[in-house]
Amino acid sequence: MAADQRVRCLIVDDEPPAIEVLKTYINTVSALELTDFCENAVDALSLLKHRSVDLIFLDIQMPQLLGTDFVRTLISPPKIIFTTAYREFALEGFELDAVDYLLKPISFERFLKAVNKVLQANLQAQPPADTHPRQSADTFIYFRTDRKMVKVFLDDILYVESLKDYIKVITSTRQIVTKQAISVLEDMLPADQFLRIHRSYLVAIKKIESFTADDIQIGTKELPIGRMYHHEVSKALKSVLK
Repeated sequence: MAADQRVRCLIVDDEPPAIEVLKTYINTVSALELTDFCENAVDALSLLKHRSVDLIFLDIQMPQLLGTDFVRTLISPPKIIFTTAYREFALEGFELDAVDYLLKPISFERFLKAVNKVLQANLQAQPPADTHPRQSADTFIYFRTDRKMVKVFLDDILYVESLKDYIKVITSTRQIVTKQAISVLEDMLPADQFLRIHRSYLVAIKKIESFTADDIQIGTKELPIGRMYHHEVSKALKSVLK
């Protein structure tokens, strides 16, 4: 997603530590832009009179006005992701057409899963010609590893390997291990550039050097094509060859 198409985000939460966590998460995802944050829904109402946003990360149990009641006051609400410590509000949240409902403490992986729903919905809403916008060479993603966020350019990724609850991202110069599901990363990456070939492997299409019906070679590494992925992999590779 291009810089001028970033999703403009607002955080509404009365807990400063929760705000800081969400600010860190939002600033980690290049497709998101944090426009502001408020510590109560009343201030958020005032802010929205002068500034439009695409997505609100909204707490529910707040003084003065509940997050759910706040949504009901909006004539044309933006997309909403509820962030709360209270499970009992979930049904009411989804009745308000919330994109997702995140229970605190919120993990980065769960945050990404919710955000991806928003990004995918935005892509589907674009005209067909823009469904797969061209990705520039400087497009990147951050991974949490060794207590820090590490920037990885998509153009440098060779393949990704699943290690149960972790993934190993292989680039031309390094390997990064981070706690994340491969399916979450698959949803975040552009489908015209990355291909799932196995339950345990996701590859960069343009890094494929050769392939057979059963495996794909990237550099000196031969990666197996899973039985349940044969059809989609074959279709994708035939499309590349045209």
